[in-house]
Amino acid sequence: MDLTRENKNEQELLTDVSLPAKMMAWLFSYLFHPIFIPIYVTFFLLYIHPSAFSGFSDFNKRQTLVIVILNLIFFPLLSVVLLRALGFVESIFLRTQKDRIIPYIACGIFFFWAYTVFKQQSAYPLLLSSYVLGIFFASSAALLANIYYKISMHAIGMGGWLGIFFVIMHGDSMLMSLSIAIVILLTGFVCTSRLLLKSHNPFDIYSGIAIGIVTQLMAAYFIF
Repeated sequence: MDLTRENKNEQELLTDVSLPAKMMAWLFSYLFHPIFIPIYVTFFLLYIHPSAFSGFSDFNKRQTLVIVILNLIFFPLLSVVLLRALGFVESIFLRTQKDRIIPYIACGIFFFWAYTVFKQQSAYPLLLSSYVLGIFFASSAALLANIYYKISMHAIGMGGWLGIFFVIMHGDSMLMSLSIAIVILLTGFVCTSRLLLKSHNPFDIYSGIAIGIVTQLMAAYFIF
């Protein structure tokens, strides 16, 4: 088989992707960027899960959401912006493996700090601590994988979302069939978008999903 010709045909196929398809791919890539996934998962635990935050007032729920946004989203984003301003990375989009090294380390520090905060406060449910610990494990695994190839952060984020839902399902605390089906569908859309935009190859995607799921299961093993 002529691998050069096959790769050329794949590139031509991607080039022929219509503008609306590319726009949808960008939309899914931004809406479900891995930096935003913790908001969606935390919102689910706060307002949809029947017992994860039972006994929490509306104020305490909002406070929890703010803590997640600050530690898992704002500070990681701020670190990337500062790294770009100081010239340590070429782009805030972290398109190269080299650009991702320091952000992975910085984000890992914020993730572990957030896990420590939630774990030491017994009022917070173990599900939240488990999820944040899984994010830390995933960022550490991604840092190691980044040495060899540009693993998909989007795939890791979606895999982590699936992973924590599998943990909830295993705990039998609520019926998760519909929720898991929706996240699987979203994972398909997001990962397909990354392929359409030629940001990753299939191996980057599949390994990212696997790492996201496995690290959540590992975290649950340590927490529960």
